[in-house]
Amino acid sequence: MRRAPTLPIAAAVVAAVVILCVAFTAGVAAAPDAGAVPAASAGNGPVTSDAVPSASAAECDPGDGTELVGCWNGTHYEESVDFGETDGLNETQLAALTDLTMARVEHVRQRPFKQDVPVETVTRSEYANDTASGNGSEAFRRWNDQVWEALFVVGDDTDANDEIDSVFGGAVSGFYSPSQDRIVIVVPDGESPDIDPSTLAHELLHAMQDQYHDLTDPRYVGATQDGDLAVDGIIEGEAVHVEERYAARCADNWTCADAPEGDGGGGGAEFNFGILQTVLQPYGDGALYVRELRDEGGWAAVNETMNDPPDSTAEVIHRNPDYEEGNVTLEDTATEGWETYSDQGVDGAETTGEASMFVMFWYQSLEYEYPILDPSASVRENVQIHLDAEAELETRGTYNYAHPVTDGWADDELYPYRNGDRDGYVWATEWQTEADAAAFRDAYVRMLTAHGDDEYADGTVYEIDDESDFPGAYGVERDGTSVTITHAPSPAGVLELRPDADLALPDADGDDGSDGDGTGDGTDDNSSDGDSGTDDGDGSDGDDGTDGGSGSDGDTEGSTPGFGVAAALVALAAALGLFARRAA
Repeated sequence: MRRAPTLPIAAAVVAAVVILCVAFTAGVAAAPDAGAVPAASAGNGPVTSDAVPSASAAECDPGDGTELVGCWNGTHYEESVDFGETDGLNETQLAALTDLTMARVEHVRQRPFKQDVPVETVTRSEYANDTASGNGSEAFRRWNDQVWEALFVVGDDTDANDEIDSVFGGAVSGFYSPSQDRIVIVVPDGESPDIDPSTLAHELLHAMQDQYHDLTDPRYVGATQDGDLAVDGIIEGEAVHVEERYAARCADNWTCADAPEGDGGGGGAEFNFGILQTVLQPYGDGALYVRELRDEGGWAAVNETMNDPPDSTAEVIHRNPDYEEGNVTLEDTATEGWETYSDQGVDGAETTGEASMFVMFWYQSLEYEYPILDPSASVRENVQIHLDAEAELETRGTYNYAHPVTDGWADDELYPYRNGDRDGYVWATEWQTEADAAAFRDAYVRMLTAHGDDEYADGTVYEIDDESDFPGAYGVERDGTSVTITHAPSPAGVLELRPDADLALPDADGDDGSDGDGTGDGTDDNSSDGDSGTDDGDGSDGDDGTDGGSGSDGDTEGSTPGFGVAAALVALAAALGLFARRAA
C-alpha cells in the first residue's frame, strides 16, 4: 500500500509504496485463462497499441537492451529458478529471483522495465523501529486523534497515531520507495531472508509504475485521507491485478518458488481492525476497478487513469470514473475560544470519504457488537456485510465497502477544533439525495444511541457518558442533502462550536425521550437483546465473529502465494470465524 508522510494514515510509512501482509488463504485457485498473456495479445481485455509482445527464449540474451518484454538480464520469463531447500536466499539467489520476476512482470504487464530495481531485506523489528512515531508534530497528532475519534474507530483515551503505527509496523511485508528507487522486503526476526515471489512481483510493478509515471509526482499524494486512498485505488489496484495474474500463472504453468513459511507479518500482533480495513480498501476495490478498466480499454485505459488518478474512494468503490461529487461549504462560526488547526489537512479539514464512513459503521458491529448498518439483522450479519462482496477476484477474497447507508456520499469536511485542553469537531457531509442524507443521519443516530444510555430526541444535543470510548455531547442536523455533526465535551460546547445550530440543550424543552421524526430508534439497536449480540458475541462456537476482533487467538501458521502471509489478519480470521481466504 502506498502512503504519503503528510497524511493521517500515512506518516509512518515514509513515502513508500507499501504492501500489507494480510493474505490468508489455503492456496491459489486460478481460472483457466487467468493471467494468461499470449505473446501477441493482451490476454483478457482488448488488444491495444500499447500492448508489447514478449520476446521468445531465443531472443533473450544477457546483452539485450531494455526494449524486450519478458527478458531481463538474459533471464526469460518461461525459465525457472530452483534453489532447493535453503535457509533463506543469498545475494546471488536473490538477484536471480529478481531477474526472473522482472521478466515475468514484464510479460504479464506487457511493458519493459527501464532499469534494474535494487531489492533489500529488513527485519520486522527494524522496520517497526524505523517507522514508529513518525507521525508529525504534536498538533498533527492531536488533530488526527479527532479524525479517528470522529469515525468512532479510535476511542477518546487511545492515541490514534500509536494505533496506526501498530497497523503499519505489524502488517507491512514490503515496500517500494520512489524516492530511493528500491524495494525493501520485511522479513521475520531471527530468520534468514526469504521472499514471497508474489510480494516481489507486486513491489516490482510499483517500481515499473515509478519508471513510467514518477510516483513522487504530487498527483500521487491525495490532499486528504479519502483522496489518498482514492489514488491508491489505481496504484495498488494495478499492482494487485498484475500480482493476481502472476500468481495464477504460477498455479497454471509456471514453476514458482513457494511462499516462505513463518509469520512474516506481525507475529500475532493485535491490530485496530477499523484502521486496517480502511487502508485495505484500495487493494480489493482498486483491483476490481483496474480489471474493469483493462477489460474495457486494455492497458491504455489503466495508463490513462494512472495519469489522472481517481479523486474519491466512491469512484473506486463503485468503479465509476464519472462519479459525481458535491461541494461542502462550512462557515467557521465557533465562539468562546474554539479554533481549528489551520495548518493541518486542507485549511484545517479532513475528508474521510465513503470508504472510511462505511468502516465506521461496520466497525461498531465487529468491536462493540452494535448492528448499525442493518438494525433488523444480527451483529453477525452486520459483520458479514463487509465480507460479502458481489464482485470477486480470481485469486483472493475481497471486501465490500458499499452499502445504502453510505452509497450516496458526495463530499465531507471534518474540522477538528481545540480550546485549551478541550477537543471537538464539526463534520459537514453532503449527499447525492435527501434520502441518502437521511439514511446516513439515521445510521449515525443509531450509533450514538448504541453507545449511549438514552433515547434520541430529535433536535436536541445528545450525551454519551464517560463509560463509553466516545464520551461527550453530539449535535446532529440534517438540512436537505446536508448532514452536519458537532461534537464537544459538553452540550454547551456543541453550541459554542455551532452557535447558529437549531439544537436544544438536553432537557431544555422537557425532553420526553421521543425522537421527533421516528428515526431515533437506537435503543433497539444496541446489544441488550438477543438479536444484537447476546448469542452472537461470545465466540463460544468459534464461528460468529463478534468478539470484537481482539486478536487473542493469534495462530501464525500457514503461508500463501501472494504478497504476504497469514499473520496480519489471522486474528481477524479467528474473530470472524471465516474459512481461509485472502485479502491484500
